[in-house]
Amino acid sequence: MQFGDFETLCSQVPSYTWCNLFYRQVSTHDNTLFTGASVNSTSAPVGVNPECGIPKVQTNGSLGNIANIIACALSVFVVVALIVFTGRRKAAVGRSELRLFLIVYLLTLPFQILTNGSVLQQGTTALVVLTAIHAALVTTLFWTLLANAIVATQIVEDGTLSSLVPFSIISIFFFVATLFISLDVALTFNGTFGPSNPQQSLSSIPLFVLTSIWPGAAALIYFGIMLYIVLGVLNEVRPVWYYVISAILFVLSQLDYFLLSKVICRGSSTKVDGSFIATILETAAVSMLYLAWRGITEEDWDIDYYP
Repeated sequence: MQFGDFETLCSQVPSYTWCNLFYRQVSTHDNTLFTGASVNSTSAPVGVNPECGIPKVQTNGSLGNIANIIACALSVFVVVALIVFTGRRKAAVGRSELRLFLIVYLLTLPFQILTNGSVLQQGTTALVVLTAIHAALVTTLFWTLLANAIVATQIVEDGTLSSLVPFSIISIFFFVATLFISLDVALTFNGTFGPSNPQQSLSSIPLFVLTSIWPGAAALIYFGIMLYIVLGVLNEVRPVWYYVISAILFVLSQLDYFLLSKVICRGSSTKVDGSFIATILETAAVSMLYLAWRGITEEDWDIDYYP
């Protein structure tokens, strides 16, 4: 496996969303590479020749990735509540920016249901487009996370055009760039980012960087900046624990997704995998970020009354 290859990820990690793009690529250019569950696209699970995968819904009584579908649905309610709570803190620094981060995370949840819930047929254009949008939302999400840390430094005044304009422009850049790359990987309409060479490597360095390296790097930089602000500038201790817990939950979600998912998939006879645990942990991590932000900001402006 070389840098940028998805072959191992698509065969070893159940419900690895971005494999939907490569399934379409392989089906177009060399479908003889398909083996096992991937041969029949009408029942194929998420992945390319996965060692364990949840069959498409209604295949031999399959409910699809039902556990993760439920986890995403419940997470929607949690995130909506966080958005409402954030909006009520009128004087809080970074209120607008944090709310945008939460909104983008909220948008990823229904797309997650559609792209790795085993509800749509593999290789279809609809699944490819939804997966490309999902990938674009994820890369944009981690930019909005990092942008919240930048705003917290007060380099620019939060909630103003000097903050929201570059915030939005860079968000659009990440979304459009990732969307184009993802669609070209799957549909190879431009030929710049696909097909893979050799085909079985399922290779795309730009997609790998955007969906694997960038999220981790953005999260690491975010936590570094926020710990500096909370400890070095504000001299607060309690909010640090929220950030630490959030970081731990995020790391655990990734370890579960990449290391335990196949174990859970086999143990449940392909009925569920570790993606639902990852979703729960990620939503919990986002909730901890809200609590940390709440702990270092004011709820309302102080108003002095004079008799």
